[in-house]
Amino acid sequence: MEKIERALISVTDKTGIVEFAKELELLGIEIISTGGTARVLREGGVKVIDISELTGFPEILEGRVKTLHPKVHGGILFKREKEDHIETIKKHNIKPIDLIVVNLYAFEKVVEKGTDLDTAIENIDIGGSTLIRAGAKNFKYVTVVIDPNDYSKILEEIKKYGNTTLQTRFKLAKKVFKLTSSYDQIIYNYFFNIHI
Repeated sequence: MEKIERALISVTDKTGIVEFAKELELLGIEIISTGGTARVLREGGVKVIDISELTGFPEILEGRVKTLHPKVHGGILFKREKEDHIETIKKHNIKPIDLIVVNLYAFEKVVEKGTDLDTAIENIDIGGSTLIRAGAKNFKYVTVVIDPNDYSKILEEIKKYGNTTLQTRFKLAKKVFKLTSSYDQIIYNYFFNIHI
């Protein structure tokens, strides 16, 4: 089992994130982050690499495009035992991303309060959904954490093994696909009731 070396953290719900990231840092795990999450982590004393430093490309379109980049998704999706995958990421200077800590924009809470269509649209998470789905697809190698309640279990396993177990990664992947399917259903339900 290879050790987790790098984590990408981008969360809407920042509950416990500074403490979690500090523990990861103490375990020698490099932290990559985006926008508001990076700011909160830095303010909490965590050393953070901005996603734009990793990609060589700035966040654009008012934050609509931050993580949608081959240097991010290549680092998540490559198969760690396939020589051609390893050669490809080396050739393109892509660093492995072994741990994804992401939760999605709170679309449901925004629309429950009653809002206009433009505001609702801005609260549809694209980058976060893509990150967690990519990580869940590659659960054999990547740990995806979408729930702050899982932080302590993840830390416990990383401290013990240097990584999480395959069973834990698969359980977390199932949690991701359950979330993304319900998230998309909520968006569909909202759109279904809008008439333009």
